[in-house]
Amino acid sequence: MSLDENLRAAAPILASLQEHGVHHHIGGKKVQSQDCASFESLSPVDGSTICKVSAGGRAEIDSASATAGQAFDKWSRLDGSARKTILHRIADLIVANADRIALLESWDTGQPIRFMSKAAVRGAENFRFFADRAPGARDGQSLPSPTLLNLTTRVPIGPIGVITPWNTPFMLSTWKIAPALAAGCTVVHKPAELAPLSAAVLVELCEEAGLPPGVLNVVHGTGHQAGVALTEHSDIRAIAFVGESATGSDIMRQGAATLKRVHFELGGKNPVLVFDDADLERALDAAIFMIFSLNGERCTSSSRLLVQESISQWFVDRLIERIRQIRIGHPLDPETEVGPLICEQHVDKVMSYIDLARKEGAEISVGGQRKAGNGCYVLPTLLTNATRHMRISREEIFGPVLTVISFSDEDEALAIANEVRYGLAGYIWTRDLSRALRVSDRLQAGMIWVNSENVRHLPTPFGGTKDSGIGRDGGDWSFEFYMEQKHIGLATGNHAIPKLGKVK
Repeated sequence: MSLDENLRAAAPILASLQEHGVHHHIGGKKVQSQDCASFESLSPVDGSTICKVSAGGRAEIDSASATAGQAFDKWSRLDGSARKTILHRIADLIVANADRIALLESWDTGQPIRFMSKAAVRGAENFRFFADRAPGARDGQSLPSPTLLNLTTRVPIGPIGVITPWNTPFMLSTWKIAPALAAGCTVVHKPAELAPLSAAVLVELCEEAGLPPGVLNVVHGTGHQAGVALTEHSDIRAIAFVGESATGSDIMRQGAATLKRVHFELGGKNPVLVFDDADLERALDAAIFMIFSLNGERCTSSSRLLVQESISQWFVDRLIERIRQIRIGHPLDPETEVGPLICEQHVDKVMSYIDLARKEGAEISVGGQRKAGNGCYVLPTLLTNATRHMRISREEIFGPVLTVISFSDEDEALAIANEVRYGLAGYIWTRDLSRALRVSDRLQAGMIWVNSENVRHLPTPFGGTKDSGIGRDGGDWSFEFYMEQKHIGLATGNHAIPKLGKVK
């Protein structure tokens, strides 16, 4: 649809939100905060108020956690095939509502509709994938020994706290909530306060599909109120969090008193290594896509471009040509490739790094400014003549900013790639298979793609090393977090048992 058509389609959705607002969802009911506290959700498109959102705290987290605890026994004992049926119904409803979800998400986050349409459908794929695994979630092993038949099984760990970010919030929520539900866990979801709207849609679709009330609960609010209350709560057995590395450290401290299990998907400063024997045109396409799609607000973005010296100038010249042609505009325009960033505060952060680049001596070859007019727009920016020790080369910017660093050989490329505190993803471009395997082995990252952009395959593990996170999502790795291993030893014979304290 065109921009005008999308605006007309969005109008009744936004009008309803303006009238009714967004509230917590606990035990199958919409509830306001006990103290009636709320905050305004603003659109980064023009700074307008979308609606009021209830702001929860410890009282609302207490209520949601107790409700999740009460619902856990019945949901965890429900046969896996029954959970499978419900989760597939949720997926069906997501597909049926994908256009509404995408419009809402674009207006709420500033992400272009061309990407949010795919993200909504991806949310349905997440539910289908884990739905099909629900019947076998408890499967274990048989490990016989001379005296025992040793059996293993898995059981759901209990009520889970899920804290999701403001970048592609709907899809990332399904990425956490779907496997938790498939495993038999109940959930208290705390969405990002900067992008709270799609979480309300998700929980309503889940219950429309037959998810029992109380299995999925949503509490809105800030991280230092609702978030802290959730991570400290004694009824919550684990926290799945996506967001900044510093916040992950805070959550680990907050959950320490109750010995919470944690799963963190955190920041990244991901390198893309382009060697001189690579398919340069495809490498160029991938490097541009992985930093400027989703406004550069993605954990796996290729924000550091490491290019071999012999091809560096050729590559930079073509980067400049291509980046200047990127279409910046309204996120509901299907032609838009880069939309507004999430909020003014984040714009200030991104612009501070561009100012820092000037001070550090890097060259701003493209962009480096805010887009004129209303909205949280930053022009796609290319920083060249950077060195490995500059802060712009080492710290996560999380915006449409690409830093180029040249290298001489394989060893130097790896040294540059590995010397940051992050280790989420890496991208290698070379036609030499032995080099690809050698560099992949030495590159400090949880996920590596060779001659490809980030192409996710759901059964594979997703996660990082160092300050980029703890744990893995995807396939059976998700169940390792949401479930506990249990061992059962069955005696197979009348073996001798030591007789302590027996009178002769």
